Amino acid sequence: MSDIAILEVDGKKYEFPIIRGTEGEVAIDLKTLRGVTGGVITLDPGFKNTGSCVSAITFLDGEKGILRYRGYGLEDLATNSNFLEVTYLTIFGELPTKKEFKRFEETIKSNSMVNEEMKDIIDGFPKNAHPMGILSSLTSALTAFDPKSVNVEDEEEMFQAICKTMSKIPVLAAWAHKKNLGHPMNYSNNNLSYIENVLEMLFKIPTESYKLSPKVVNALDQLLILHIDHEQNCSTSTVRIVGSAHAGLFASIAAGVSALWGPLHGGANQAVIEMLKDIQKDGGDVEKYILKAKDKNDPFRLMGFGHRVYKNFDPRAKIIKKAADEVLEDLGIDDPILDIAKRLEETALKDAYFVKRKLYPNVDFYSGIIYRALGIPTKMFTVMFAIGRLPGWIAQWREMRLNKEPIGRPRQLYIGENQRSFVAMSER
Repeated sequence: MSDIAILEVDGKKYEFPIIRGTEGEVAIDLKTLRGVTGGVITLDPGFKNTGSCVSAITFLDGEKGILRYRGYGLEDLATNSNFLEVTYLTIFGELPTKKEFKRFEETIKSNSMVNEEMKDIIDGFPKNAHPMGILSSLTSALTAFDPKSVNVEDEEEMFQAICKTMSKIPVLAAWAHKKNLGHPMNYSNNNLSYIENVLEMLFKIPTESYKLSPKVVNALDQLLILHIDHEQNCSTSTVRIVGSAHAGLFASIAAGVSALWGPLHGGANQAVIEMLKDIQKDGGDVEKYILKAKDKNDPFRLMGFGHRVYKNFDPRAKIIKKAADEVLEDLGIDDPILDIAKRLEETALKDAYFVKRKLYPNVDFYSGIIYRALGIPTKMFTVMFAIGRLPGWIAQWREMRLNKEPIGRPRQLYIGENQRSFVAMSER
């Protein structure tokens, strides 16, 4: 195969180099296109066919159902590792040694205090404010308490900034939850693991002790591992493009939180639970809604099945299904909504229509089930997603800065009016 792509425009031919990724992916390097052609650009709404960067973090093959972090298979990591260890791998490129992991964990714990003045900010929100709005605002506000710009070339300074971000965001996420409940804010407990601490901050109340379930901790640990990174999705691309202007890490992460908040991105697991509630209100007839989903003239869509990237199966769903089953069994929950979810899953997996079209339950289907089983309110689902995606955002921001990528500046194709003369208001 040639290493040159030839593009012909208005009878003139232009050559552009072909770049090959380590997994056999092929890209045409068009960064000189506009210059050599005198202004020609490519048009690709949504950037579905446009590579915005080269990256060594995540490999995704939607056709084959493959997702790897730094070359490691997701199932291998979810089975043998934990969230904080995979976080280190994702950000720094290699699995940590015992010494490296201990330092990473201890540095995160040592930075877990949040300035008390942050409470003045959260007090300004109404009780029913959406927790994602609170989290985005508080994350951005961290910049005011730590305005110093991070020197990405200084490894120690970068390490400290990463640990600070990893330590404070879960605290702010828990505070957003507690604000909605009207409960006092919990602080980080440095005697617990990262995931145990997240759960305690979310659920502990002053009048009672909070007992951690190992199966719940394991399920959340695995679920957050599955959310760590997913290539150049909307929120990750947002973090990179904001960071390309040399905006700080907190500001870039806050932008990522806002992008994730969009219902087309991070709100899919929330949509699953809302759909299940609607089915329950209508009598809980799963077969009826299976038929509606198969009727192309019916506007109803089965949420949590299929995926816009994975054309075969979502590799994350295969892993988290087992954890979802274990959590439901361990907690012994009698919830009609979750019962509908299980019946929907069983029916769809056996139905020829869904099997033929490979419309399998995806990670959002099972994550919604787990979060509801844990007692996490529906509008907190995306906040939990943000906690999981945080390491990926940090890794992508760090890689972008270390690669000295230029400021993001997409082009456009203008289709408006040609030059016009101004007409005075009296003459219009």
